[in-house]
Amino acid sequence: MYCPVIKVEKVSKVFRIYDRPSDRLKEVFSLRRNKYHTDYPALNEISFEVKKGEFLGIVGSNGAGKSTLLKILSRELTPTTGNVTLNGKVSLLQLGVGFDPELTGIENARFASKLLGYGDKVIENILEEIVKFADIGEFINHPVKTYSSGMYSRLSFAVGININPDILIADEVLSVGDMSFSQKCLRKMREFKEQGKTVIFVSHDLQSR
Repeated sequence: MYCPVIKVEKVSKVFRIYDRPSDRLKEVFSLRRNKYHTDYPALNEISFEVKKGEFLGIVGSNGAGKSTLLKILSRELTPTTGNVTLNGKVSLLQLGVGFDPELTGIENARFASKLLGYGDKVIENILEEIVKFADIGEFINHPVKTYSSGMYSRLSFAVGININPDILIADEVLSVGDMSFSQKCLRKMREFKEQGKTVIFVSHDLQSR
């Protein structure tokens, strides 16, 4: 029986935009149900399916709703309408999200692995691979708040790729950093595809392949 890894059915997401923070409270306590917000439709009835082992590319300009869709796929956001079905563990790689800036790179990597339920012995093996892949030298032991965007990107990808997800979603993580690391990441994603895993690669750059 055919069972897609990802199934998105008529998903829409509408954000409420308030001019002032106080407008939210006014709306909540309005006896006349007055509306103090503006609706912003980020997604409108999006539907698609992704099979196991597929490499799906999503390209669009800034503000097109790409990140909103990915946050829905990773369960960070709930759609306003529609349904999403996922069959497998998801890893979302997104710059600026997920790390505690006060913790070191290695501490963030360890914490992310623990959240996924890995035991201490397995985590130590994972950490070895993360350190090797990120290749940021002694900075792995420094607080993440001291990282450049390129180093952050390296660590983010290294963590996401080595926790062995069934579905890997990369959101603009290759938009910063050097070309050699970008090529290294793309090779790793192709390896994932060859292993039968699903990869979703998101970019605003039509030249990304």
